[in-house]
Amino acid sequence: MTAYLVLDLTVHDLRDFLPYVEAIPAFIAKHGGRYASRGADPVVLEGEWPLQRLVILEFPSRGHAQAFLSDPEAQPLFARRHRSTTSRLVLVDGEDAA
Repeated sequence: MTAYLVLDLTVHDLRDFLPYVEAIPAFIAKHGGRYASRGADPVVLEGEWPLQRLVILEFPSRGHAQAFLSDPEAQPLFARRHRSTTSRLVLVDGEDAA
C-alpha cells in the first residue's frame, strides 16, 4: 500500500537548509520515493492551519518510508533540517486501487 510523508516546514536559516534540499532527493529515490508535491505554496480552505511550505513524498509502502526516515546516511541531513527549520511530519497510508 502506498504511503505518504507530509512535511510542513518553516525555514529559519536558508543558507543552512540549502544543502539538505540539494542532497535529500537521492535518499528519497534510494528508498523508492518520489515528490508528489515539492515546496508548494498551500492555500488553506478550511480552518486554522498556518502552513508555510508543504512537501508530500510518495513511497511504495510504509516500510519504504520508514526505511528512508531511519537511513543512517541521511541522519545528518535530517539534523540539518531540524536545526534550520521548524518542521512537522506525518506518515499516512494511501489507498491503492483494486
